[in-house]
Amino acid sequence: MTAFASNTGRAGASAWVLEMRGVNAKGLDIRLRLPERLMPKEQAIRAKIAKAFSRGNISVTLRVEDDKADGIVQMDEDVLESYINSAIRVRTIAKNKGLKLTEASAPDYLGLRGVMRSDIDSGPLPEAEILQSFDEAIDAFGEMRASEGLALGVVLRDQLGQIASLTQEAAKLAEARKDQVAQTLKTNLARVMDNVDGADPDRVAQELALLAVKADVSEEIDRLIAHVVAAETLLAGDGPVGRKLDFLMQEFNREANTLCSKSGSPELTRVGLDLKAVIDQMREQVQNVE
Repeated sequence: MTAFASNTGRAGASAWVLEMRGVNAKGLDIRLRLPERLMPKEQAIRAKIAKAFSRGNISVTLRVEDDKADGIVQMDEDVLESYINSAIRVRTIAKNKGLKLTEASAPDYLGLRGVMRSDIDSGPLPEAEILQSFDEAIDAFGEMRASEGLALGVVLRDQLGQIASLTQEAAKLAEARKDQVAQTLKTNLARVMDNVDGADPDRVAQELALLAVKADVSEEIDRLIAHVVAAETLLAGDGPVGRKLDFLMQEFNREANTLCSKSGSPELTRVGLDLKAVIDQMREQVQNVE
């Protein structure tokens, strides 16, 4: 689900702004942008987010500013030389393999981590306070997703109600056409029996059984009803249900497709197509569910 949360804080000489943004995804993808001084805490922060959420592309940006912001910026020549030596080695390997790489410019090197540094000793970051800020942002982020989830639940239940209604309509149409199906089967049977001279009796029996199966949609309707009950149970429960609903939507679609292929009547085909349309709409919404 989409969500946004931000938090600000100050401790000692440091002030920070924390932002969390999330968009829909089938899995969980966490992208962190942290100050270099906080990189040792990256795994702990990832664990906090992964514990709270199971789906979504979640981007987190933390910006920290120190009160002493007017220090002279100097170039660390040792770090720069290390980068240049590595670049020379990379170009040599590429040349040996017949590849030609573009030359890096001076700004490219100056933008690398550690090349430019301030002569101001900003001191250690207030890690405990910043991690607490992460906890607060995660809680706010979760509340926003929960609020969106409540609204989404209303939409999903409405769509599920439409599927249930269309399934009941399909069941009534299937029941109403039983006599017609039986008469059609008798006609086909008579046609087959008139032309069975020299035919394999087992083969004839198989073909007749296949005709009967193709005309019967009761199993598809029963499975659609069972899927509706399963979806209602998932929506009424607690915890992440997105992946289970996603799988269930595939099953819904499979039964609707089979219903259309076996309908044998324009009315039942119409209901099957309406089912497919609602199922597709619901499947798109399910992608937003954690």
